Amino acid sequence: MLKTHAKYRLGQVVRHRRHPFRGVIFDVDPEFSNSEEWYQAIPEDSRPLKDQPFYHLLAENDQSFYVAYVSEQNLVEDQSGEPVEHPDIPNMFGPFQDGSYPLHFQLN
Repeated sequence: MLKTHAKYRLGQVVRHRRHPFRGVIFDVDPEFSNSEEWYQAIPEDSRPLKDQPFYHLLAENDQSFYVAYVSEQNLVEDQSGEPVEHPDIPNMFGPFQDGSYPLHFQLN
């Protein structure tokens, strides 16, 4: 069954449920929309269902900044109240406030 709405919103700071990284959501796919090769590279015992929202994140961990693609089932809301330091955030969002980032551009 296809879920009709996303749990998280653009500009929200989230954490991965299992891996030590967090990020800011900058796009959402209503269901899996990456390559089959990418999907098959995930170990089968931790492969997420495809029929759920997938989020594009400006992500960070202790070593680097990157873009992540994560299923809704693998995200939790970040409760730290701390900003994300990804260098691309100012290109898409305004200043960090109240635990999230306001959009810096108009959506169509």
